[in-house]
Amino acid sequence: MDTIKNIPENGKIRIVIIGGGFAGLKLARQLVKTKYQVVLIDKNNFHQFQPLFYQVATSGLEPSSIAFPLRKIFQKRKNVHFRMAELLEVNPNIQEVYTSLGSLKYDHLVLATGVDTNYFGNKNIEEFGIPMKSVSEAIFLRNSILRNYEKALNESDPKKAANYMNIVLVGGGPTGVELAGALAEMKNEILPKDYPELDFSLMNVYLFEASNRLLSGMSEKASAKAKSYLEKLGVIVKTEARVADYDGLKISLADGEEFNSYTLVWAAGVVANPIKGISEIAATRGGRLRVDLFNRVSGLNNVYALGDLALQKEGEHQNGHPQVAQVGLQQAAVLGKNLINIQKGKEMKAFHYKDRGSLATIGKNLAVADLPGVKIQGFLAWILWLFVHLMAIVGVKNRFFILVNWVWNYWTSDQSLRVLIRPDKRSFTDRASKRNQIKEKINMN
Repeated sequence: MDTIKNIPENGKIRIVIIGGGFAGLKLARQLVKTKYQVVLIDKNNFHQFQPLFYQVATSGLEPSSIAFPLRKIFQKRKNVHFRMAELLEVNPNIQEVYTSLGSLKYDHLVLATGVDTNYFGNKNIEEFGIPMKSVSEAIFLRNSILRNYEKALNESDPKKAANYMNIVLVGGGPTGVELAGALAEMKNEILPKDYPELDFSLMNVYLFEASNRLLSGMSEKASAKAKSYLEKLGVIVKTEARVADYDGLKISLADGEEFNSYTLVWAAGVVANPIKGISEIAATRGGRLRVDLFNRVSGLNNVYALGDLALQKEGEHQNGHPQVAQVGLQQAAVLGKNLINIQKGKEMKAFHYKDRGSLATIGKNLAVADLPGVKIQGFLAWILWLFVHLMAIVGVKNRFFILVNWVWNYWTSDQSLRVLIRPDKRSFTDRASKRNQIKEKINMN
């Protein structure tokens, strides 16, 4: 395999970071002023802010507001190189990675590839359900909802129209809860204006959770309050309800109960994608990689894992830390300092997670917050949620546009981004055909 082009061999110690999410980006930014050569590799050329995917899906924010070009972040940093590529394999014996662009030697390798949707082996749900792990999937969900409402207008049978209008969410974590609240507000305040011909008493927003409560990572008080808020908004919440199958219309629960909807959002679990050359050595439950307190992958030298991908046992976290952004950010900060210490010949410091609290928003003026020593709900928790998420967004311009959208949506109760954008397959085919014809003419000449 050819080597990746235009990355100089300048004698500097090379750190290769795979993944431009919260942890990978944080680490790269930690190292911009060091003597290391940093190579950041991601399959996308942008960083995406996952906590706000649901607002893109419900037309509250533009996709560009929660995505920031990685190249722009490092424009003035000569020691940082970015390549858009997919990781194919790692050979730790010769310290080399293989990507869709070619191979690359490393001195230190940091894996921050995150996790993907876990369908628990259910092929039908994988085929017909809609995940929420990327900006493109959030856009797909938005398109699906709007497309289904256009179809519902052409149904004279109320039952068939309801199948298009109903929305089922599976998974009572932050994604499921926040999306359910946003969809309920759309049902109550927005969609009836766009579709006055439809009977919205036919529409139901369902939230199914397999365990006995929502937001299992938060306190029982926050869980109960979130459920109360959702039900107040009109969401039908069912706990201890495991979805067993879905054929694109019929949802079957494990207890035999059935529901109909053409829209099922799957947010019920995550799994780490296997990394060839690494997972065979260090993978554990959920595909996560075993790491020590310095985030070094078990059994390997100079290979580290961060964030959702890493399983690190510490104190009460014997099954690993929670798979939330705060863990990855803290791990990246400590690893960045340790890599600098290595360069200076100093000792590394162990990582210890500090839980700074959890937040979840359910709707306008409705949120829950578990902070160290205090638990708050309602308007104050909602304001705190807005502030924390706004400050975490990359880029001043993005923060400004998100704030403008939030203020507009708050006072008007009318998201203005309900645009159904679909690729024109015919035009793509025509353009591809014309390009091939041009190539043939050039070759003939």
